[in-house]
Amino acid sequence: MRSMTLYLSAVFATLAGVAGVVQAEELAGTAALNSVIPNGPTDSASGAPAAWSKPIHDKQINHYFSVDRLEYGAMGGPDNYLWDAQGWIGGDYNKFWWKTEGEGPMGGGAPDDTEFQALYSRMITPFWNAEIGMRYDVNPNPDRGFAVIGIQGLLPYWLESDTALFVSEDGDVSFRGEFEYELLLTQRLILQPRVEVNLSAQDAPEYGLASGLNNTEMGLRLRYQIRREFAPYIGVRWDQKYGATHDLARASGEDGSSTAFVIGMRAWY
Repeated sequence: MRSMTLYLSAVFATLAGVAGVVQAEELAGTAALNSVIPNGPTDSASGAPAAWSKPIHDKQINHYFSVDRLEYGAMGGPDNYLWDAQGWIGGDYNKFWWKTEGEGPMGGGAPDDTEFQALYSRMITPFWNAEIGMRYDVNPNPDRGFAVIGIQGLLPYWLESDTALFVSEDGDVSFRGEFEYELLLTQRLILQPRVEVNLSAQDAPEYGLASGLNNTEMGLRLRYQIRREFAPYIGVRWDQKYGATHDLARASGEDGSSTAFVIGMRAWY
């Protein structure tokens, strides 16, 4: 019994000695904060001395290109095609953006609408960019140019927003707002509602537009990401014109509203 007691005492003494050595080593490796960070002015953003170099120097030029919609639409009248693409090149704060979109009838002929934009973009918050630049429409005739000022980013609940104010070379003012949301049904299957709203401040009957709310375009697309960069989709698109713009469309032989079942693809790199 006595020998067992002596044995346990020796074990506890050994463990206590080891713990003391570890604690001493830890204390020996601990340095006072004042000895690591010298006294003097500090950077308000990081707390580091103001004379120290910034921790990140990221001035790399990056680029991005996406085809958001490239689709065929089966309608009650002539079937049509549609494209909507954009991209940018630049750094974290300053970018050059380009955008293009349009649509036309299947079976040949010129597109009904063709639009190009060239924009300078400046990041104003981590999720928002302000844009200014030019837009040029080559269809329908006659061609015309616009000055553009807009803002693009994420609204609460991850609602994507792209809004812009346009002033044409004739002084006509118009507004466009595009809003999208991605609902992840699975990691690869995504349901995307989309709404576009167009308004004009003046009448432009030569382009089939009247003042007020011109039209809305609503869509619902279900896509499957074969790869993150490539996703075919199916869906439905509904376009509705309003007021005098609706009357101008009917007078020129166009429909005031249309519904199309669509099949297309989305890609980016």
